[in-house]
Amino acid sequence: MNGDARAWAPAVKVCGLTRRDDAETAVDAGAAYLGAILAPGYRRTVTADAAGVIFRSLQATPVGVFVDAGEDEILAAARTAGIRVVQLHGNETPELADRVRSAGYQAWKAVRVRHADDVAAALARYAGAVDALLLDGYDPSAAGGTGTRFDWAAVAARLGALPDGLRLIAAGGLRPDNVAEAVRTLRPHAVDVSSGVEQAPGVKDPASVRAFVRAVRDSSFVDP
Repeated sequence: MNGDARAWAPAVKVCGLTRRDDAETAVDAGAAYLGAILAPGYRRTVTADAAGVIFRSLQATPVGVFVDAGEDEILAAARTAGIRVVQLHGNETPELADRVRSAGYQAWKAVRVRHADDVAAALARYAGAVDALLLDGYDPSAAGGTGTRFDWAAVAARLGALPDGLRLIAAGGLRPDNVAEAVRTLRPHAVDVSSGVEQAPGVKDPASVRAFVRAVRDSSFVDP
């Protein structure tokens, strides 16, 4: 360990928020990002207007999740909801992500991971067009939010050094009792939780939210 090494823990994003109270709990616990599903047809979907109420004036970065929406739809919803990060969870192109960034938003691209090759392919395709890759577990029944985990060790073995400016976010099946292992294995910039801290879809359990954030903080690692 050299003299410049530092211990740090990733940021926490609590996603799938449908209630203002849950967002306040997440921020009080220490979450840096709050996420709402703005794609129609999912169990945790909220309108852009509702997301704006959930996020308003809270000291965390608001994230909106979209699935194969058009550019105009994304930007209109982003303005209404007051989000700062657009999370693309479908088959969006790098060109769309780059236009979102040009409009003044961060763009995160979700990758539904079946095996490590999926991550390598996403890195080759999206590096330079997005601010972060969010690695989620693959489930053929839904675009995300299913609590499915991927093989952290296999992905970590293939990652290597990320391109400059590209961050890694770990999601998929994370809970208070396993997030430390994910952090130690993947060394992500942030971790994303939704179903792993819920009482029911869209209803967070305050004790689980606090336990999750505490587990992430306790899992800090040395960054040389």
